[in-house]
Amino acid sequence: RQKTFRNVIMVLLCFIGLIPFYLMIVNATRTSMQVQSGISLLFGTNLKNNIANFDKSQQGLGVTVLQSMFNSFKVAVPFTVLSVYFSSMTAYGIHNYSFKGRKAAWAFIMGVMMVPTQVFAIGFYQFMMKLNLLDTYWPLIIPGITTPAVVFFMKQYMEGALSPELVEAARIDGCGEIRIFNTIVVPLMKPAIATQAIFSFVSSWNNLFTPLVLLTDQDKYTMPIMVSLLNGDIYKTEYGAVYLGLLLTVLPLFVIYFLLSKYIIAGVA
Repeated sequence: RQKTFRNVIMVLLCFIGLIPFYLMIVNATRTSMQVQSGISLLFGTNLKNNIANFDKSQQGLGVTVLQSMFNSFKVAVPFTVLSVYFSSMTAYGIHNYSFKGRKAAWAFIMGVMMVPTQVFAIGFYQFMMKLNLLDTYWPLIIPGITTPAVVFFMKQYMEGALSPELVEAARIDGCGEIRIFNTIVVPLMKPAIATQAIFSFVSSWNNLFTPLVLLTDQDKYTMPIMVSLLNGDIYKTEYGAVYLGLLLTVLPLFVIYFLLSKYIIAGVA
């Protein structure tokens, strides 16, 4: 009975998680009036017109879907690499070394996690302006060097996966600290790194606020900005085209998730 009840709950949660994606696909095939009329689980017949409207809309935005998708990749990929690598290194330093201010550093990281990113927007904008980095991708990539949430997750994972004796044995064998991290710690952290890579990529890919503030050149617009501009017509919004744009936005996320999904259960376990 417990197993049956557990399976029913898991199926229900899976359905709740998948239904928004299904509705997004359905709405991409419906007319704007049908979308506004309410929720439907049946596919429409307006996909061809939505594709035409989407193509017409992107021509007026000054950036194509392929270009904006490529721009998003140029931001999300280096952000993800920097985030998982340097955040893992930060977590390893806090976990493995005893130094003055260790508890304060950990408390600071925990505190930063509780502050919304938007709070720092004005100061960050002024700082990037002084560095002449506005309208470039660097301000979108630099925050990935150390991500507090990733540091927190990595440290918790290390407490169960990384043996102090293993590190000490490597030091006795003559390994340097950087080599220990790259050849011993990183391989042991593969499940956690893969899991956080998914979260970091999704976070960077879906980021709308920061690119919208920092980017003014239409050729550099990322995918979320482009989709948001599809909804910018004050006279008429083609919701079918908007949902089609949202569908194109999440397709790369599905690919990344399925490539790394086998590590998620291992990372949680």
